[in-house]
Amino acid sequence: MKLTLKRPLAIFDLETTGLNITKDRIVEIAVIKINVDGSEESYSKRVNPQMPIPLETSMIHGIYDEDIKDAPTFAAIADELVAFLGDADLGGYNSNKFDIPVLSEELLRVGNNFDVSNRKFVDVQNIFHKMEQRTLAAAYLFYCQKNIENAHNALADTEATWHVLKAQLEKYDNLEGNIDFLSDFSKGSNLNLIDFAGRLAYNDKGEAVYNFGKNKGKLIKDVAKTEPGYYGWMLDADFPLNTKQCLKREMDKIKQENHIEPKKEFIPKKEIKQSPLPEDNLSFEEKLNMLKGKFK
Repeated sequence: MKLTLKRPLAIFDLETTGLNITKDRIVEIAVIKINVDGSEESYSKRVNPQMPIPLETSMIHGIYDEDIKDAPTFAAIADELVAFLGDADLGGYNSNKFDIPVLSEELLRVGNNFDVSNRKFVDVQNIFHKMEQRTLAAAYLFYCQKNIENAHNALADTEATWHVLKAQLEKYDNLEGNIDFLSDFSKGSNLNLIDFAGRLAYNDKGEAVYNFGKNKGKLIKDVAKTEPGYYGWMLDADFPLNTKQCLKREMDKIKQENHIEPKKEFIPKKEIKQSPLPEDNLSFEEKLNMLKGKFK
């Protein structure tokens, strides 16, 4: 089955300084954008993370401090990257748990409010794990009968991911070649997550709940009443910026709901008929004489 698109799909891969979504930084990004007509465009950049790359990390992806010392910072490439992505849906390998959250953090950190609310996410790893339970290298070998050359190079991993997705669509008849289906199928959980890190979610009634810790499963609006300090703790703690942004948005909704007053029924005021004053029955001369008497 071939992939059909309603809008572009941007498959991308990141190489970073580590695996901490909130603290680590991007050192390389590669994107292959598949357009609706089937044409492909690519974007690839190395990035100066403005922090040292740990040696153990460099030994994995092969990018050392010396390699990116003269590279642009993420702030310098953010606008061109967002322009390249346009309105594309996003895809990758383990992208729902890592690449998309990291990209979102980097963009928020430089003040670029990249809108992901209306985008679909296709995680090729989740499709693979549901079908075969393997790694990217094994997936590439299994589906494409090839070994990944230059593994942990962002562009090489991106190309391998794109080839695996195409092979998956060819192999499995029950996979539909549209982004709505693939996005839903490649979710790692049946929960409708609100944030990338999965700390917040909507329950089966569409109500916002916490999805971790002691308040897991509890409505955010209920916790706001019983434990008002919990919201402030999350904003001050080491949670991803995206999680905090989503939590603020949900709290704003709750505040708006609590301040909405029912519309009062409009009741017209009854017209009060005044009884005529005694003076109304007097002649002009009698009224004039009465006024003269008041000033004597």
